[in-house]
Amino acid sequence: MFRTLPVAFVLPAILAVATTSFTIAADKYPVHPDSVPQEGVPTGQIKGPFEWHSEIFPGTVREYAIYVPAQYDASKPACSMIVQDGLGKAKGWKLPTVLDNLIHKGDIPVQIGIFVSPGVVPAANKDSQPRFNRSFEYDGMGDQYARFLLEEIIPEVAKTYNLSTDPNDRLIAGSSSGAICAFTAAWERPNEFRRVFSAVGTYVSLRGGDAYPTLIRKFENKPLRVFLQDGSNDLDIYAGSWWVANQAMLSSLRFSGYDVAHNWGEGGHNGKHSTAIMPDALRWLWRDYPEPIKPGVPPQRRTELVIPGEDWELVSSGHQYTDSPAVNAVGEVFFADRAAGTIQLVKLDGTVTTFAKPGAGIGGLMLGPDGLLYGCHRDLRAIVRFDATGEMTTVVADTMCNDLVMLHDGTGYFTDPELQRVCRFTPEGELTVVAKGINFPNGVIVSPDQTQLFVANTRGRFTYAFMIAKDGSLQHGQKYGHVHVPDSSSFSGADGWTVDSTGRRYLTTKPGLQVFDHLGRCHLILSFPPDTDWMSNVCFGGVKLDTLYVTCEDKVFRRKINATGVVSWKAPAKLPKPGL
Repeated sequence: MFRTLPVAFVLPAILAVATTSFTIAADKYPVHPDSVPQEGVPTGQIKGPFEWHSEIFPGTVREYAIYVPAQYDASKPACSMIVQDGLGKAKGWKLPTVLDNLIHKGDIPVQIGIFVSPGVVPAANKDSQPRFNRSFEYDGMGDQYARFLLEEIIPEVAKTYNLSTDPNDRLIAGSSSGAICAFTAAWERPNEFRRVFSAVGTYVSLRGGDAYPTLIRKFENKPLRVFLQDGSNDLDIYAGSWWVANQAMLSSLRFSGYDVAHNWGEGGHNGKHSTAIMPDALRWLWRDYPEPIKPGVPPQRRTELVIPGEDWELVSSGHQYTDSPAVNAVGEVFFADRAAGTIQLVKLDGTVTTFAKPGAGIGGLMLGPDGLLYGCHRDLRAIVRFDATGEMTTVVADTMCNDLVMLHDGTGYFTDPELQRVCRFTPEGELTVVAKGINFPNGVIVSPDQTQLFVANTRGRFTYAFMIAKDGSLQHGQKYGHVHVPDSSSFSGADGWTVDSTGRRYLTTKPGLQVFDHLGRCHLILSFPPDTDWMSNVCFGGVKLDTLYVTCEDKVFRRKINATGVVSWKAPAKLPKPGL
């Protein structure tokens, strides 16, 4: 069983690992006592290496090896330590011996080592080079490598060994490109990996990794524990400075309240320093086990919306495709099930009932100042509205409409992705084209004072802003909001909007729910609800309009935040002057 270390031992070790700045000459580090075989310590076994042909990385061949501790008991799920760059890196770190010693002492839990090499696509002939996949797999952003581990390697090892599936029971480690790879896997799948060891990490601009210090500051906190190692003589090349990048990582992780430790030295881009500190780093990463790792609480941010303890809560599930949440005058929320052709109503007590059955293609819902529910009906190619009984009438016929916003005077604006335009309409059905040329105009919202209109561009990385003239036309249109884009896509996936009383705008995108200040700057990115990877739209709901409702494929979720929503179908609200 994992042994809890005495306080007298733990604190000096943790403080030495986390805060000491070594003055040892570059690359001269002593061998740690726990990195050499010790008398009376049972020795684990190395199985393999085994060959693996990947489907997620087509054509690649690689090796992986397995460390099995002497204490492994097949009747009990074991923790795991996944190491990039395979058995060679594990032996370079003296990991088999370190794990033998620390497991025997009870300083870390029993764990299976999984040492995975990067893939190589074999050469076509003797005069050609193979395709080396290491940089693509390791330096790249996104979840492809995490999926490779979770869908291929870990299930294969689990056929033979009883591996725990608890993310708190997994540590993932790497050096250089392997380090950013380990961090990325945990960053993308914190529900699968929680502990990260990073040595001379490549958080520079090889394949976009230099974005991490910014993303860490903006994304909602994730339940991760991270140990960083680097030296002042690390690489400094065209992609950036490794030393500067690792310090930026530490700064951002600290700023955001993560459980992070570091050990800086004077070494270069090698494994000497990380090998010397490995035993104490593992002790720190596994300290207080089996207590679960939880998201840290960040210091006060300029945009502080997250309420500790408030997370996404499932409202409704089992639908075909949910979209277009819209709040009514008492705080109840409508949403469309586009494929099923229904409009559902979430009442204040949480019950969900069917409000109307207008047929497949309904969406783009929003209440109007007349108390009627307006919507976009793709299949009918019309803007429609519903009375209190759910009876539908047509407002504007023969037009393609994707999303709309209603103003206090009864007029509205809608987006038409098919013709790349934005249109204005009146309650009498009069239609005017007010903007053209946006690649894929989607979500549309107005500022609380109803003087500016904002349009999301699903296929771009900027949102658009327009000034609303007295006659309802749009003026001075320009790209305005900068949207973060995932590595796996060339466009943001920007979809639906909502807005709060300070003018902050909430936009559903591929990376998450991005929150922009009134000046169009993303301050915060809220994570997806559990087991989802897409939000189609968002609105404020509840009696106090302090709860976000998001539509996610077949589900709807809600979450209380530290903000109050604004509905555009009421009178314009004065907007506070934004901070620069």
